[in-house]
This record gives sequence, structure tokens and C-alpha cells, in this order.
Amino acid sequence: MQSERILEVNNLEVCFASDDGVISAVKNISFHLNKGETLGIVGESGSGKSVTSLSIMRLIQQPGYIKQGELLYRNKRQEECNLMQLSEKQLQHIRGNEIAMIFQEPMTSLNPVYTCGMQVMEAIRLHKKISRAEAKHQVINLFNRVLLPQSERMFNSYPHQLSGGQKQRVMIAMAMSCNPAILIADEPTTALDVTVQATILELLRNLQKEQNMSTIFITHDLGVIAEIADRVAVMYKGKIVETATVHDIFHSPQHPYTKGLLACRPPLDKRIYRLPVIADFMEEDASGGWKEKIIQPEAYKVVDQDEWKSAAEEKQKSAPLLSLNGVCKWYPVQKGIFSRAKEFVKAVDDISFNVFPGETLGLVGESGCGKTTLGRTILQLIRPTAGKILFEGNDLSKLDEKQLRPLRKNMQIIFQDPYSSLNPRMSIGDAIMEPMEVHNLHGTNEKRKAKVMELLKKVQMKPEHFNRYPHEFSGGQRQRVCIARALALEPGFIICDESVSALDVSVQAQVLNLLKDLQKDFGFTYIFISHDLSVVKFMSDRMIVMNKGKIEEMGLSDEIYYNPKSEYTKRLIAAIPKGV
Repeated sequence: MQSERILEVNNLEVCFASDDGVISAVKNISFHLNKGETLGIVGESGSGKSVTSLSIMRLIQQPGYIKQGELLYRNKRQEECNLMQLSEKQLQHIRGNEIAMIFQEPMTSLNPVYTCGMQVMEAIRLHKKISRAEAKHQVINLFNRVLLPQSERMFNSYPHQLSGGQKQRVMIAMAMSCNPAILIADEPTTALDVTVQATILELLRNLQKEQNMSTIFITHDLGVIAEIADRVAVMYKGKIVETATVHDIFHSPQHPYTKGLLACRPPLDKRIYRLPVIADFMEEDASGGWKEKIIQPEAYKVVDQDEWKSAAEEKQKSAPLLSLNGVCKWYPVQKGIFSRAKEFVKAVDDISFNVFPGETLGLVGESGCGKTTLGRTILQLIRPTAGKILFEGNDLSKLDEKQLRPLRKNMQIIFQDPYSSLNPRMSIGDAIMEPMEVHNLHGTNEKRKAKVMELLKKVQMKPEHFNRYPHEFSGGQRQRVCIARALALEPGFIICDESVSALDVSVQAQVLNLLKDLQKDFGFTYIFISHDLSVVKFMSDRMIVMNKGKIEEMGLSDEIYYNPKSEYTKRLIAAIPKGV
């Protein structure tokens, strides 16, 4: 009903001026938000989701500007106003007080030089005339409400001393501090563990019910939207292509883009050869229009379970490529300046397993469980405290850097963040060529350049990209460059460390398919590290579940998913967004 509407966005258009002309990031969109409901806005990076949310807050900065549109808001006193017509002083009263926002990256949203408590106190005292003591009392209560442990200690902690999930809870506490009528949550669970994500979603649901708050929840993951939203608006290239209830979006999607987004997530109830991607559902023409494609049966081809199990077990009959025996990585913590007694953080504690040629071994667990530390210890990027690591018969832990260098050619890593993995001052062609030069491969620079062109093609990029720099590419493209760089030395063994965790589901599907294709073509052996159990299940023959530096359980990935033995594994599986 019209009377229930708390926010109405009409014909919103947002543009950005660039050297190439004016780019329309949001193109004439309209939608509304009802009192007490959660509207999900979903789409890939670059679709205009975050720009839309910043427009509602009137936070678009130069060179961006709102070209046209109405932002009709019914405030707490039931008075309607157009946010576009308010002065900056009037907007300051509304921002945080009536319309609050949880930003996408809590670490960059929190000031590193102030304690978390002081920052939330500042937000409260900006809008409420209360004493510092009363403000502190309210902050402690808020920290308890958002389930932050040891709220007094958290009040005095700095952002860098908190985990990702804890920082996100501080941001939620700040957003909720003045009981806003509308909460905008911009990708609040991206790159968080599934268990932390489930807790944050549950927390937001409970807070909304308590205060009858209206929420706009922005994400690229329709699985998350299913857990929290009432209605969904699907955005594609600056336009809203479909709006419907959550049930209708999941059970009868109308637009091919929506169908593609739904299909991109690795399915949990079956094993398929490759993941469908957006291009399987629609194709664009030169004018920017699109047409729906007829889905080819290969996009959904299901793997025979017995056939898969037999192939996975067959790989384990050969001699292992990599063997770990009692591997530990402990970090000493000094108890006091004059104390001789030391405590240890046992990041990796007594880990033993084998990896066989041609298989993919998945390492799964929450942040802090020791997955990344173990991956880097295997490659001797950090040295183990104890234990043996045998690679192709060589005990890596006994070799010095000079002895390791020739072996490093055959073992590579694809890091979590492709942007920080690449030198911003080096073109991607030079970045891919660099390891070849270090190991004196292919003789001349002409031959190396030809090899780079071949690798770019292999990872579905173009030869003309050779001279471009990392900042000129999307996250998915940068990850492809990192994959090409890892392939430059023609290794037999690659560790993928959270290599798809921060990517859109559609781009993630493309990268996962690419990794599978490369394994099929070159016979790679992978260790695939992720906190996302559904992705690990799709990629892996076998799976290891880690918790607090130790192995919880190990076995064929489907058997662990369908018959988990450990309570911890059961909790991980239960936290995966299942859809409607």
C-alpha cells in the first residue's frame, strides 16, 4: 500500500565524468521501500548497487553527480520530504539518525587512530544531547546487543585488534546507535566466513524485528538474499531488470540475468562438471542490448557419483607428490617484559596428510583456523616450527633459499587478493614475464613475450592487455592475470589461497571453471583453500576441515558434506546459505 512506503526512488540517474566522457552508472531507476520490510538489491560489481545506496544518503562525490531523480522519504514524524532538495545541514540530521548505512569494508570505514568505542560514542553524541558517561553506557549496551564478546574490552580496542566479523559488528552497532528508520547494508557479509555471515544475518534480522526498521540489503549473492530479504530488485549495468518477492525470484525468475545469477553458485545437492555462467543465459549485441540464449545441456551436466568416487580413489593409488608429517607452526607470545616464560599461538599444530598427483585437495575452515599459514608453510614462505614437508622426495624444511629456488619453479601460489599480488607500476605482461626471467626460461624476451600472449589467451584475456596496468582491470580479470603468472613456470603443483572469496558469484564461476579446465589440460595438482564449503565441495576430490590449527576430519569431499562426523563440520555446513 502507498501509505506503507517509507522511501520512494523515482527516475534516479547518476553519472560520472571521465576522460572518455560522461558514464551513466545508474540509469533512470525507480523502486520503493515499505515500512518494516527488507529490500534486497542484487547484481554483479559495477551494476550500480553501491552507487544507488550512496545516492540515497546523498554521498556521491566528484567526479560523480546525481543528474536527475526524486528521493522521497517519510521521516520519523511522518512528514514527507525530497532528500534531493535538502541542504547539507538538513542532511546531517538525517544521516546516521534516521537513515544509517553499514559500509562494505569495515576496516576502511573505521578510523584506525580512535578506539571502536570512541567512534560509536561520537556517532551517538552527534545526534543526542547526552553526557559522555551516558553515551559510553549506551555503546556498551549496543556492543552487547550485537553480540561482541567482552564489550568493555572491545570499547577500548582499536580496529586492527578485531577480527573481520567483530569489526562488522562495530559498524552495525554504530549504524543502530540512533535507532534509524532505514538501514542500508552494503555488502555487509562479503568475504566473511559462512559461520560469521550466518551470525551477522541473524543479528540484522533480530534488530530489524525489535525496531520495525526498514532495510535495504545490497549483495552480489542471491543465496544471502534468500536468508534475509522480503523483496528483491535485480540490477544489471545500471538498470533494474527485475523486481519480485524472494519466492518468485527463486522459483520463477523472468530475466535471463537473474536466471544466470541463480545458477552460478555451486550446487549442494549434486556434482556438476562445470558451473553455468551469465554468458550461458544471455548475449549482448553491439548496441548494449541483449537477447536470451537457449541453455546448452553441458551447462548442467551432472557427474555420476560412483564414477566420480572411483576416479578420486584411483588418484590415491600413486605415490604422493606432497607429504606432510607432524607439521607445526607456533608463534611465541611474550607474557611480560621480564618474564622468561613463553606462551605460543599454535597456528598450525601437528598436521599430517598426503597430496596425490592430479588431485585437488580442499582445505576448509573459518578465518584463523590455520589454512593460509599451512599453505605458506608448505611452500616455505614461512618456515615450520617442527615436522617434515616432502615434495617430490625432497624435505623442504631442511633446504636453504638457494636449494629451494629450483624447486619453487614447480610449486606456485595464487594469493587471495589479486590487487596486492601485482606490482601497480608493472604492466601485466611484464608481471607474467618476470618469473620466466628469474628462472631463465625460454631464452629470449621475444620468446617469453610469445609465451605470455599464449598464457593470456589460456586465461581468456586478450593480447592487447599486455601493456595495461593492474588498476585498469576488474577483480576477476586481475585474478586471471595472477593465474597466468602462476602458470608461467609450468608448475605441477599450485596452492589456491582463497583465490575466489572476494569475487562476484558470476566471476567466481568463470574462475573456478578456468581452474578446472587448466587442471584437465595440464594435469595440475591443487590445494584449494577456502572458507566457503560449497566452493571447496565443487572443486575438490578430497577435503580437510581445519579448526584451531588442527585437522577436524579428512576424506572424500562429498562424503564429508553428506555425512560429517565432527560437530564443527556440521556447523559449517548448516551455515551455508541454501536459498528458498
